Amino acid sequence: MEKMSINLSNSQVNIRDSRLGSITSYHGDAQTLIDQSKDRALHFRNRSYSQCSDCSQGCAETLVYHIRGAAVVTHAPIGCNAGVSGQNYTARAVSVARGQEIHNVHMISTNIQEKDTVYGGLEKLRETIQEAYDRFSPSAIFVTSSCASGIVGDDIESVTCEMENELGIPVIPVFCEGFKSRVWTTGFDAAYHSILRKLVKPPQKKQKDLVNIFNFQGGDTFSSLLKKMNLRSNYLVPLATVEQLAEMSEAAVSVHMCETLGTYISAALEEQYGVPEVKAPAPFGVEWTDKWIRAIAKETGREKLAEKVIAQEHERIAPQLQEIREKLKGKKVYVFAGDSFAHSLANLAIDVGLELVGITTLHHDQKVDNTNSEELITLDNLIKSRGNITEFSVCNKQPYEVIKILKRLRPDVMIVRHQGLTVLSAKLGIPAINEGDANASVGYDGVIKFGNRVYDALRTIKFEKNIAAHVKFPYSKWWLEEEPDPFYFEKEEEK
Repeated sequence: MEKMSINLSNSQVNIRDSRLGSITSYHGDAQTLIDQSKDRALHFRNRSYSQCSDCSQGCAETLVYHIRGAAVVTHAPIGCNAGVSGQNYTARAVSVARGQEIHNVHMISTNIQEKDTVYGGLEKLRETIQEAYDRFSPSAIFVTSSCASGIVGDDIESVTCEMENELGIPVIPVFCEGFKSRVWTTGFDAAYHSILRKLVKPPQKKQKDLVNIFNFQGGDTFSSLLKKMNLRSNYLVPLATVEQLAEMSEAAVSVHMCETLGTYISAALEEQYGVPEVKAPAPFGVEWTDKWIRAIAKETGREKLAEKVIAQEHERIAPQLQEIREKLKGKKVYVFAGDSFAHSLANLAIDVGLELVGITTLHHDQKVDNTNSEELITLDNLIKSRGNITEFSVCNKQPYEVIKILKRLRPDVMIVRHQGLTVLSAKLGIPAINEGDANASVGYDGVIKFGNRVYDALRTIKFEKNIAAHVKFPYSKWWLEEEPDPFYFEKEEEK
C-alpha cells in the first residue's frame, strides 16, 4: 500500500495544496474533473481578481475553540478573532441542542501590534499563555498562529515547550497561518495534526461499540442511528473533552460527516493505532446511509443486524418519502457548499425528487489521505450513483462567478452550507436553504426532514421575488451577459 503523507513527527501539517493536489478553480463537468484528478493532472490556478476570501486560522479555531476543558491563545492581531462571538453563540446553542452543559469559548488574543511585528511578540505570547492558565484553569492550551506571527517568524514552538514544562499541562501549537495554504481547509488538518501529536494516547483498551464521529458543531443525529446497531457515538472534535480526545484511539471505527473535514485524522488513526476508517460515503440519502451502515457493520461484526435495521428503516420512511417526491417532482436545485459536503447534499437533493442542475464547491481535493480508500471520494460516488453533472464548478466563495451561473440556470431552490451565501439566490428571487447544522439531514430521518424543509422553502417564493424586485447588482450588463463565462484565471502553476 502506498505510504500516507501524514508525518506526526513534524510539528506542522503538510498542506493540502501539495498533499492532496487541492484546487480552488474549475468550470466544466464532474466526470472530467474526476478523470483528471486520478493522475493529479490539475494544477492550481490563481484568479486575476478575487472578490472575497477566508482563512486557515479560522478553520483551525472552528475546532479548537470548542474543546471542553481547553483554552485557546491566538498569537495574532485582535482583528483575526472577529468571529469569536459567533463561535461562542454556536457553542452555547449546540450544547443546548445536545442536552449538554453550556460550553463557552475560552480564548485570549496576544493582540499583536505594529511594534510586535518589528521586535517580535514572544514575551507577549508567554504572558498570554500564563493569563489563559490563571483565568481558565484548563487541562490543555492551544496556541494558534496567524499571518502576522508567521511573517515575523516568532518561534511559537519553543515558547509552547517552555510553558508546557512550567505549567505541567499540554501547551499545543497549531500552525495555521492564512498565507501558508491557498486552501482554507488546511486549517482543519492543522488542528487535527496538533491534537494527534500532543493529546491522543495509545489505546489502553479497545471499546468495541464506540464510533468516532468527526463533524462540526451539529446536533446529535448520529446517536439514534447508531443505537439501532448497538453502537455508541463519540462526537469529535467540537464539544468533546480533552479526555475524549485522548481516548479516540480506543474506538472500534472512525466515520466523518464529510471527507473534507475528517479523512486526515481518520487516516492517521488507522495508520497509527489501527482504528479502521469506514470506507463509505457519509450517510446523506437512503442509498448512502445503507452503504454507511453496512460498512460500519462489516468492521464491527454486525452484518445481520445491519440488514434488519436497513429493511425496517426503508419500510418506515417509504410513505413519507413517496409523498415528498411527489411534492418536489420537476423542481430544480443548485448546490453551493464545501467540497464533499456539496456532493452529499446533491445526492440528498436527488433522493427527495429534485432535479440537480449544478454544483459549486469551495475547493476540490484530487485525492484523499487514506490511499486505500477510493470509496471515500464522494464526487466519484455521486457520479456512479446519479450520473455526470454537466454544470460543475469549483470556486472559493466568489459571488461574481456564482451569480452568473444562477442567472443562467435559474434553479427553483438553492442549497448552501454557509449562511452568507443564501443572499446570492435570494437577490435573484430564488429560495435558499442553509444547512447550518451539518448533521441535520443525516440518515433516514434526515432525508424526510430535508425534503420537508425544501418544500417549505419553495412556498416562500413570493418573499424572494419581492427581494429581487428591489435589488441592484454591482455587476455591469456586459459582465452578466457575456458568453462564454469569462472566468479570469492566471496561467496554471506547474508542480
